[in-house]
Amino acid sequence: MSRLSKTLRGLASLARNPWLLNNVLAADETAWQQRATRHSGHSLTSLGLPVVPLTHFLSPADHTVRPFAFRDGGSLPTDLLLLRALARRVLGCRYFEIGTWRGESAANVADVAASVHTLNLSAEEMRGLGLGERYIELHGFFSRPLPNVTHLHGNSATFDLASLGHFDLVFIDGDHRYEAVRTDTRRVFEHMVGPNTLVVWHDASRQPGQPRWEVLAGILDGLPATATGQLVQVENTLCALYSPAILPSYAPNPLADPSSAFEVTLKPRP
Repeated sequence: MSRLSKTLRGLASLARNPWLLNNVLAADETAWQQRATRHSGHSLTSLGLPVVPLTHFLSPADHTVRPFAFRDGGSLPTDLLLLRALARRVLGCRYFEIGTWRGESAANVADVAASVHTLNLSAEEMRGLGLGERYIELHGFFSRPLPNVTHLHGNSATFDLASLGHFDLVFIDGDHRYEAVRTDTRRVFEHMVGPNTLVVWHDASRQPGQPRWEVLAGILDGLPATATGQLVQVENTLCALYSPAILPSYAPNPLADPSSAFEVTLKPRP
């Protein structure tokens, strides 16, 4: 039987039995998990990276996320709180991110950092991908008015990152497919990471405590051998974190008692 015939028969089977798609996705996830766990370092297990409590990074000042839109494709409040807390820890923090979307992460960090650079595909590149005008217009909605935010446009795989210098904090939140994550990771470490730079990847988990193995495989395959710091998952977030300094971590246990709980206050933004 030809490959085309097999493909057509497979698609027909999925159409008749949609539940089979779960088996396809599970098989893909297993393959990415196997690829990621081939890396012997970073204490990675079948349950994911070592875990660091979010509370380890928080100070009494780190209690508010603003803005937060509660819209699709965004971060968790705890993801943004982590970024704000990390930026606040560095005097005159220089922050860089890949992936602007509505500008929530850039705007949150701009509240506490000296400067923010956010890189996204240009409007022309997004049109070339068939994306709608309204979707394109929403990019940078929250961050465009802020004076300490610089909006850069281009493809992170080819943009001249070296011209920007080193940053204190880098947030990788662009295309989450393996090849894009691997390339973004490699290029960020090649051009933007100094001895004390912290790097955060979004969507390294599907939900807190559930690794997203394709992203982890991309991170691990993209990390250079010279990156001798610690790679961890930050508890209560979707983020993985690279730290040049060793952090207090423990093995992941999705069934452990929740050691940290939070109080959430909602207030409409004026």
